[in-house]
Amino acid sequence: MPDQAALEDLFRSHGFEDFKWFPPKDTVTGQWVRMKCLFGCPEYGKNGSCPPNTPPVEECARFFGEYKRGVIFRFEKKVKDPEERHAWTREVNARLSTLEREVFLMGKVKAFLLFMDSCTICPDCGGSRDKCKNPKKARPTAEAMAVDVYSTVLRAGYPVEVLADYEKAMNRYAFLLID
Repeated sequence: MPDQAALEDLFRSHGFEDFKWFPPKDTVTGQWVRMKCLFGCPEYGKNGSCPPNTPPVEECARFFGEYKRGVIFRFEKKVKDPEERHAWTREVNARLSTLEREVFLMGKVKAFLLFMDSCTICPDCGGSRDKCKNPKKARPTAEAMAVDVYSTVLRAGYPVEVLADYEKAMNRYAFLLID
């Protein structure tokens, strides 16, 4: 089994330098996060890795309790147009997916990734888990799993703030649950 240093070397070999270890059992979940998905997210019901295609909030909270350690990856990016974000996050999510697979192959059979943005592996999502064309690679975001990302990353010591415009760099976060 790989130790923490070996995992960190693997993260860095993929170009992921900004990360922090955290105990997934301390992940903050909330019904309010699901309500934000339901009332405000254009992906709701249209993406096979977003609600209502994800477990209920209580089940999500139990899921995090099954892990002793995980990693939060931080990504900073400034964009002029909000739509520019999608190409960037698609590329980063693909690299993270490869990393998740390598962590699994190192013997960490529970490795599970939460994307930093909606799953956009397929240009035309089927909209439900049973119509997913890439079920082995598709992953939910932390928000789709009812994670209060703001509270959780603040606990880990990361900066996070609501941006009123695109003049500031945004911080995006992905989570890799390991064991």
